[in-house]
Amino acid sequence: MHFHMKQKQLFHLKWLAKQVKMDKNTRKLRNQDINPCIEESDGSQRCLEAHNYDKSMCSPYFINYKNCRKYWHNLMVQRRREGVKPEMPTAEERKEILAGLGGKPY
Repeated sequence: MHFHMKQKQLFHLKWLAKQVKMDKNTRKLRNQDINPCIEESDGSQRCLEAHNYDKSMCSPYFINYKNCRKYWHNLMVQRRREGVKPEMPTAEERKEILAGLGGKPY
């Protein structure tokens, strides 16, 4: 019986660790300095909710999100090659970059 209790406690601790990790990943995805495409991601999600998850109704939102990710990924790769840190511009830096471009290029 004692061994069974230890197994149950170990299982619970592993489960808790997994939950904490998932919450940390969720926070990362919502962090403006890490994820440059939160607005586009949210737009896709709102579209899906508004159209009862009919993906065919949300293609423009998906394309916009994909183009956003591609744009910032390419910039991050360029900064990495040039030794610029942080590799992903902060939210404030991204605002300045976009203002210099006259808006979003995607």
